[in-house]
Amino acid sequence: MENGHGCSKLNLVVSLQLSQRVRFQPGEDQQFFAALPAASAIFVLRSHHDGAEPYVTKTSNLRRRMQRLLAAPEGASRRLNLRDRVSSLEYQTVGSDFEGGLLLYGVLRTEFPKKYQERLRLRPAPLLKLILENEYPRVVVTTKIASLKDRNRYFGPFSTRTAAEQYANDALDFFLIRRCTDDLHPDPRFPGCVYSEMKMCMAPCFKGCTDADYHGEVARVESFLGSAGQSLVHEISRARDEASERLEFEAAAAAHTRLEKLKVLRQHLPEIVRPVEQLRGVMVQPCADPECVTLFKIEHGMISAPVQMPIVAQQMVGDVKTPMSMEARIVESLKAVPDPAPRSPQECMEHLAILKRWYFRTAKIGELFLADGKGDLPMRRIVRGVSRVFKGERPQGDLSETAGDYWRFRFGEFQHKDETE
Repeated sequence: MENGHGCSKLNLVVSLQLSQRVRFQPGEDQQFFAALPAASAIFVLRSHHDGAEPYVTKTSNLRRRMQRLLAAPEGASRRLNLRDRVSSLEYQTVGSDFEGGLLLYGVLRTEFPKKYQERLRLRPAPLLKLILENEYPRVVVTTKIASLKDRNRYFGPFSTRTAAEQYANDALDFFLIRRCTDDLHPDPRFPGCVYSEMKMCMAPCFKGCTDADYHGEVARVESFLGSAGQSLVHEISRARDEASERLEFEAAAAAHTRLEKLKVLRQHLPEIVRPVEQLRGVMVQPCADPECVTLFKIEHGMISAPVQMPIVAQQMVGDVKTPMSMEARIVESLKAVPDPAPRSPQECMEHLAILKRWYFRTAKIGELFLADGKGDLPMRRIVRGVSRVFKGERPQGDLSETAGDYWRFRFGEFQHKDETE
């Protein structure tokens, strides 16, 4: 059963394809225009001619855009007019810019499999890559996932490459793994580099440590990146407390200084930065139907198709209808859409780029709720977020705003254009 706006009383899952198709005949253009919604939409105009490229884009008012493109031209106008070329219109209304961008991505990928990246102008999301397949692992910044099955670990997304590089440099100051890019062939006769001279590297290049010791340090780095620094907080705190108990006050003070430095680094790390395989959450966006909100399930950095969730819903208990709790409705709605899974490393990077583009905007609509370290969703926060999005209220402040101010302060104009993309 559907309400007047076409939203199911239970759940309506919308795929990343267009759901409405209408034939266009110039002699009946007024009826055609009147039947179209004056709402935001993604649309495709198809030509009479076989093999002709479709016209694909988004609009904030579908009816008005069609009148501009398909109405009879007035006089000698130079405005683009497709009246004599179009045979049909396909469209899907959307409730938010995020939903429209994701839908446009799906449509362009289908219509232009070789050109969709150029048309979307998506900037890849910078990631930190821990190269575990190397005999002597190291951390690099990358915008590519090499394989979905390799042993390497990826952490992100960051707002810009500059931000990722700075975080990597600041984080690695707490560890002794190498920062060089060479393929190492350890030789005791090798003189080493400036990092080994400054005691900032264990120097596996000239056998300054055993392989077991080096890989132990790599494991500490992996735990640090995977826990947003929490593993090192516990380690340094324990060392400080033990030094205090032994009355080694200088060592305790040094540990406390390191802890304060680490605290600053962690405070300004965007919440979304985490191991890509653990990037799990729920995005809440406005819906084209005023009685619903739109939910997006996020798993392993991939975004699901949208699912519309009615704010008022009932369930049958025997022969009696009883209201469902908001949390129950959210859970049921998320069950209605399958977990998204990447078909290729490129597809995974594209979804991360879409998330990154939304997350690091200065002004954005909708809210994102990420799972905790155990993978559990913050359901109470999601319920409150659904209420705010439905009412059109301002989202609560999140770490992305603080982090954006921090990176701008640290790097000024270096990434200003990326953040306002």
